Amino acid sequence: MKKLSIIAFLGLSVIAFSQDTKNQPPERKQDHALLVKADHAELDAKKKAGEEKAKLPKPYDPKANAEADIKKLVAKAKKEGKNIIIQAGGNWCIWCLRFNKFVQNTPELKETADKNYLYYHLNYSPENKNEKVFSQYVDIKEKLGYPFFIVLDKNGKVVHVLKDSSVLEEGKGYSKEKVQEFFTQWAPKS
Repeated sequence: MKKLSIIAFLGLSVIAFSQDTKNQPPERKQDHALLVKADHAELDAKKKAGEEKAKLPKPYDPKANAEADIKKLVAKAKKEGKNIIIQAGGNWCIWCLRFNKFVQNTPELKETADKNYLYYHLNYSPENKNEKVFSQYVDIKEKLGYPFFIVLDKNGKVVHVLKDSSVLEEGKGYSKEKVQEFFTQWAPKS
């Protein structure tokens, strides 16, 4: 029985591979010359994003002792009566880098941030995930998009977590009005 099955399989294989594919209708012919077709628009977009990322300042330090840094910021915030914004992300994240540059290069936003907040870039990367620090403020098992923002009061207590920064976006960047509203809403109350 096994021999009969093998002979039948071989016979069908010969028939299948001997089919003439040259006389197929045009809609049935396949392009065998290129197995994977490149999406040039997607490749160009990735290239441009890589070039942009290379030019942007890199504010995240994977080697920083984030826990100690934030403790110092809390002590300073108490003295200055400011809140703290922790921008979670990494130098790998183009949206994180764009946000940093946007705030630094938009005078009204920079002024509001400097007046009301001490700012910290909390690194998340393969080199240093800062899980212990993150776990003090958010559920690290929860899926979070980067950047996300943790606002602390002058005593280091969480007053707000913005888990979805896309609400601040506009096009391929950020909205000045939306970011200003975010900074104003969570500023210390006088």
